[in-house]
Amino acid sequence: MKSLQVKDLQPGMIVAETIYTSGGQRIMEADTILTSEGIYRLSFYSVQKVNVKDPEKHPEGSKAAIPNPSRASNPSHSQKIKANPAFMRYQIEYTKKINSIRQVFDTIISNPKNPIDFRQILDDCAALIAASKTTVDLFDKLHNMRLDDDSVYAHCLNVALISRMMGKWLRFSHQDLDTITLCGLFHDIGKTSIPDEILNKPDKYTDEEFEMIKQHPLFSYKILKHLPIDKRIKKAALQHHERCDGSGYPQSLKGDEIDEFAGIIAIADVYDATTAARPYRSPLCPFQAIDMFERDGLQKYSPQYILTFLNRIATTYQNNRVLLNNGHSATIVMINPSHLTKPMLQMDDGSIIDMLAKPELEIVKII
Repeated sequence: MKSLQVKDLQPGMIVAETIYTSGGQRIMEADTILTSEGIYRLSFYSVQKVNVKDPEKHPEGSKAAIPNPSRASNPSHSQKIKANPAFMRYQIEYTKKINSIRQVFDTIISNPKNPIDFRQILDDCAALIAASKTTVDLFDKLHNMRLDDDSVYAHCLNVALISRMMGKWLRFSHQDLDTITLCGLFHDIGKTSIPDEILNKPDKYTDEEFEMIKQHPLFSYKILKHLPIDKRIKKAALQHHERCDGSGYPQSLKGDEIDEFAGIIAIADVYDATTAARPYRSPLCPFQAIDMFERDGLQKYSPQYILTFLNRIATTYQNNRVLLNNGHSATIVMINPSHLTKPMLQMDDGSIIDMLAKPELEIVKII
């Protein structure tokens, strides 16, 4: 028996001992033959190491017992994306844009009277969207572009791109597309005023630290207040953590008191944050993010925007392969418009499952 990091596991290895999560949930039995989907599942549950049997101690030919070995030996969805030359080129351009955003933020904060070339910023964002052939291509790239520090600048760029895509879905004018893009780009500029040791703290915030974090919309607004830009950009910075039911901050605004563009940024901001990795959890897959929106209550977000967004995200992944929380994989064959996280699936054995009839099943990963 030997102990391996999850990243070093290979399909065909045999699990030596039953595997549990840190919370005590059993997720894999001893003597399980690992498949690529099983390895993804271990990674999803943040398992660090696994004890596997030595090759010489299990019967010759046991690797041939891998279920559907041709599929198990395929690289993951994420690996395929990252190995694509188009993604590598995109990553270079994306990184350049993050550096440009950092410079713009620094200029605005240190020399607010200096002119900013907003046209170049907007053209750069439009080019990043145009470089993606489809909506799923764009979101796949953003999900796999994560940096270890997942900086404020990367988050702002992602929110700008997601918001611009939402504007396209909502048939915004070209001028409004540019405005909503800048709303996303500058919404979190105030976080640069928060010390890194608090902003990037891996543990739970103290009450005092969380109160400071909650001030960042005010910090953002103060930085942008005197710039010659559309007032909706300033309102989005101030109001993107407000919620329609009054549960948000910093002003506990409700319904129509919240600027419409701020309502769009709120959705894009939460989606990008939840699909990013955190020290205490793996990134949520799109269907888990949709489920979170639904569980939190759609009444918190502008109905016309949140319903459009969730429907678009869900239908984007129709025909994609997914991993379920029971370790099985399947293909989405039909989205249920009334229950977006419970589509119709075709399992690998050809059988069809309606997830509405299987409430215990959840989609945990796009594969």
